[in-house]
Amino acid sequence: MEDEPLTWVTERGGDPAAFLAAIEARGQRVETPCGEGTMVWRIWGESDGEPLVLGHGAQGSWTHWIGNIERLSRRRRLIVADLPGHGDSAMPVTPDHKGISAALAKGLETILGRGRAPVDLCGFSFGGVALAHLAAFHPQLARRLVIVGCGGLDTPMGHPRLGRIGGLVGDARRAALKANLLGLMLHHPDSADDLAIHMLLPTAKAARLHVPPLVIPDRLLRILPRVSVRVDAIWGECDLPHPDPAAQEAALRSVHPEAIFRVVEGAGHWAMYEEPEVFEAALLEILAEPPKAA
Repeated sequence: MEDEPLTWVTERGGDPAAFLAAIEARGQRVETPCGEGTMVWRIWGESDGEPLVLGHGAQGSWTHWIGNIERLSRRRRLIVADLPGHGDSAMPVTPDHKGISAALAKGLETILGRGRAPVDLCGFSFGGVALAHLAAFHPQLARRLVIVGCGGLDTPMGHPRLGRIGGLVGDARRAALKANLLGLMLHHPDSADDLAIHMLLPTAKAARLHVPPLVIPDRLLRILPRVSVRVDAIWGECDLPHPDPAAQEAALRSVHPEAIFRVVEGAGHWAMYEEPEVFEAALLEILAEPPKAA
């Protein structure tokens, strides 16, 4: 019998660590070569399901997708990375997009098997930039690309509000963590819940890759002309780091004029966590479109 779905909404008020462990236990952990160590992947869904590769944002890990794994894995085979230099994954051979893409390509070829059909890619923030470079450098692996709240489009940047955490304890520490989530990742105060707060610092502390020069100001815009497959996008209406969805849409369509661009109303940068079902509906709508070349 199929497992009952686990969602933080239904489990809210529980133990965040136990919830994360329960979701992870339902998947498969795979390690592939990366630099002097390994790159860690987690896979959910049926082994013969249609693959969907998910990439997280800077200073994140697979847990950026924690609110979506249970539902999406009932529709697709989810292949979720800890990107090189993040989470449980080692640094790449070189700390640039070629090194990151090489590790991603090696991992996907190992997981999928050589000669398998290309797969759908969906990347959040830095993950979208990384997967765009993968699609450009290793086009045999990419069937389409969906970017979510990505920098690197040479559009005006927002002004995130981040405060210091060091030295704070108890309620003051929790309040500061919540304020930082609302100053960067999320829009509604209720979205900065116990699970989001629990995940914030461990993923940030685990990140070793220096991301800003791999994104800012136009690394995504410069690589997109080399991406031959369809590129679509989903944006949070209230994305603080990369505001004004209309400006982002215009930048993307300057290179991929047929791109679908969906806006998740009332959501911040981390749209798939803040409005998971709305985000997933938009993503599945995009994935249902023919993956023709742009």
